[in-house]
Amino acid sequence: MENAMEQIFKEESTIPDAYRITEIHQKVYLLNGELVSWDGPVSEIYSPVCVPGANGPERKLLGSVPNTTAKEAMEALDAALAAYNNGLGEWPTMSVEERIRCMEKFVYLMIQQRELVIKLLMWEIGKNLADSTKEFDRTVEYINFTIDALKELDRESSRFKEAEGTIAQIRRAPLGVVLSMGPFNYPLNEIFTTLIPALIMGNTILFKLPKHGVLAHYPLLDAFRQAFPKGTVNTLYGKGADIIAPIMESGKVNVLAFIGSSKVANGLKKLHPKVNRLRAILSLDAKNAAIITKNANLDVAVNECILGALSFNGQRCTALKLIFVQKEVAAEFTEKLSAAVSALKPGLPWEQGVKITPLPEPNKPGYLKECIDDATAKGAKVINKDGGYIDASFVFPAVVYPVNEKMKLYHEEQFGPVIPVVPFDSIEEPINYQVDASHGMQVSIFSEDPEEVAKLIDPFVNLVSRVNINCQAQRSPDVFPFTGRKDSAEGTLSVFDALRSFSIRSLVATKLTDSNKNLFNAIVREHSSSFLSTDYIF
Repeated sequence: MENAMEQIFKEESTIPDAYRITEIHQKVYLLNGELVSWDGPVSEIYSPVCVPGANGPERKLLGSVPNTTAKEAMEALDAALAAYNNGLGEWPTMSVEERIRCMEKFVYLMIQQRELVIKLLMWEIGKNLADSTKEFDRTVEYINFTIDALKELDRESSRFKEAEGTIAQIRRAPLGVVLSMGPFNYPLNEIFTTLIPALIMGNTILFKLPKHGVLAHYPLLDAFRQAFPKGTVNTLYGKGADIIAPIMESGKVNVLAFIGSSKVANGLKKLHPKVNRLRAILSLDAKNAAIITKNANLDVAVNECILGALSFNGQRCTALKLIFVQKEVAAEFTEKLSAAVSALKPGLPWEQGVKITPLPEPNKPGYLKECIDDATAKGAKVINKDGGYIDASFVFPAVVYPVNEKMKLYHEEQFGPVIPVVPFDSIEEPINYQVDASHGMQVSIFSEDPEEVAKLIDPFVNLVSRVNINCQAQRSPDVFPFTGRKDSAEGTLSVFDALRSFSIRSLVATKLTDSNKNLFNAIVREHSSSFLSTDYIF
């Protein structure tokens, strides 16, 4: 492995032309429908991909982005407020059909930037070519699914309802200004799963770019500018503590859409002075467990646990971060798991067949080493060959066994390529773990025994939001609800649920009299209201 590691970081001249990248120094940000020039301080963006230097591997400089201040942040807030205009702005009063046309234009313009965005995902966060491509294409697919879902929602709302002598039309209306903040691990897809439904429902957006993966959005700024009315989407760059705090303290943000840690989310919510006016849509921490019983198909369990624990180096909120295995099959399972991990190919993101790539967070290798050292000091071992090998930004996956409740790996979300394996005697042990855990997103159960699976399903559906049987934890398909219990989430996301999360039911009602019927008929016939309408969108 040491020889293989020496070959991971290569001279820049050996990188294929198709995957080389020139530095991008972003000198603009999106504000009130314009790409505003920036001549102030910048934040330099470095890749997890290292190149050999005088002192060993060094992270490659990719470019820079504006490091704006509270002044620019408040200007962005003012632009979003003006565009919303208490619900009277061009975007919130636009018909659903017109908003859909704007979104379709955005998708068209977005696809023109596909190659560059995929390349930036590889260089900025170390995601391999296949996964970077999948993230872009899945995001486009998600937008198209959202458009279709909104059409269906609008069709259902196009009818008038009558009850107790009252006639009404019920539709969904926007909430106001949405602050959208997302993570580095899916800097395009996960952010867009909140930003896109919030936008298409008529809200205006403050878009805080992630710390890693920020340049991947640069090619899309002009698409936002061209597709939507001015002030509808505004971008925020810089340190969150400097620019987000004054925005939240203003009390003028109506919705916080945040994907990240519960600690940060709690701090942001506390800054808002009008708590009852703030809706929060949050996807937060997770420590998803897998449970392998003595009745499991171990080959299936190993394959799915590898996918669940190590896809994109385990840097997913839905990753399997703790594996419980019944003692009767623990030796066989860990042997198979270790062999499968050792067979994973390490390398640079664009290399064929690569599964393990460098990590974007500079402090992550050191943190993972602390977790491994803590476990080994308390009786565990790294049981796979070369597990935990570190070179600069690269960490080869470590299977750590046996892990117990005294170790950091039992409790903390490692968010990286370390697989803690916990042996257990009684099935009550993993159930009790989940009862006591702070988080409750998903669990994966591996067993071929119907009675055993049934008895595990019933307690876990009340402890987590999704129970996976003989498969990894995951978010997809996007039409399924995605949420969590305890400290793992607030609100529900899916293609359909997100549209509801970023809107509120509003209705126009009147008593069922001849004069009121004539009034409503005239409004509908003349298309004089975007809300009161029986138009059917195909």
